Amino acid sequence: MVISNSLAIHGGPPVNPLGPPSWPPRDDDVQRAMAQLAQDGSWGRYHGPHVTELERRLADLHQVPHALTCSSGTIAVELALRGLKIGTGDEVILAGYDFSGNFRCIEAVGAVPVLVDIDPTNWCLDAQTIAEAVSPLTRAIVVSHLHGGSADMRTLSAVAAERGIRVVEDACQVPGAVVQGRPAGTWGDIGVLSFGGSKLLTAGRGGALVTRQEDLFQRIKIYCERGNDAFPLSEMQAAILVPQTARLAERNAIRETRVRQLLDETAHLEALSPVVLPAAGDRASYYKVAWRYDGTRSGDWSRAEFLAAMQAEGVAMDVGFRGFLRRSSRRCRQASTLEHAQNAVDQTILLHHPVLLEAAESISQITEALKKVLTFAAANPFAG
Repeated sequence: MVISNSLAIHGGPPVNPLGPPSWPPRDDDVQRAMAQLAQDGSWGRYHGPHVTELERRLADLHQVPHALTCSSGTIAVELALRGLKIGTGDEVILAGYDFSGNFRCIEAVGAVPVLVDIDPTNWCLDAQTIAEAVSPLTRAIVVSHLHGGSADMRTLSAVAAERGIRVVEDACQVPGAVVQGRPAGTWGDIGVLSFGGSKLLTAGRGGALVTRQEDLFQRIKIYCERGNDAFPLSEMQAAILVPQTARLAERNAIRETRVRQLLDETAHLEALSPVVLPAAGDRASYYKVAWRYDGTRSGDWSRAEFLAAMQAEGVAMDVGFRGFLRRSSRRCRQASTLEHAQNAVDQTILLHHPVLLEAAESISQITEALKKVLTFAAANPFAG
């Protein structure tokens, strides 16, 4: 079965005929910042006030003394590893389901990725797998908070400290989140952020690192210095990001409210198993919202068929990461069974975040679309 026409297949018009909202949204504060850049010419400076101000705000947001901007979240991970002196022959533990750039950053410094499984409730590296993955060559862990979930940083950090392993905490999807009582990105030795075009804080490109450790901060700055900063964030990008940081907490609160509404309204849909919401006192930061999709509970429709139908309804849903399960043993070491990582690769569906800043009625439209597609699927099983 191929879903090509929502009207013909579902017997009615799309739930959201206008399609998903665009990103980034119209923001008067950003427009004023851009107008000021054009007026004063600071957009073209090597050393202006905006990067300094952004780094100050990022340090304050994360309650750390040091923040350093750079050209992308991906290069931030590589800089973090280089700052920790990770290099040729070292091993770095990484979830078998994660952003592909993190695997390549480990390779870029000459180290070997060591793959472990994820916690199926939150799509993040399972802290319980760390101890069995450690070898005499293990020097670091890269752990990401993904899809509305957060890793068990308290357990992971304790195991790492006991064994003398450094921790890079990837908070690229969760700016402003609070994980087990601390700002996301501050449990490890160093945290990384992304300001890519689809991110919650966006300048089209860009990234940053945050840390409490003076020596680590200085080592990274020295590595970046090549007569000038080799991996810079521009003054223009920083100026656009500054007003966004001021609204981050407000927008994250709206997103969390909308996600709770959505998961409450769809809790009865047996084909979908959602990410576990944060514990009391913590705060999530939803760049994506994840479910595992079980086609056996929806007429044996494939994930691709289901997503095509949802997109035809005007909902921005897609698959997750491809993971690293097919990576050659020449490139990495598999330290545990990767059952849950494989399930995530095969079953993950993701809702993109822009709609989460819309009115509550927009969330109910998503619920309506999910019910509509799943009801149709159940009544029209895939024939093979």
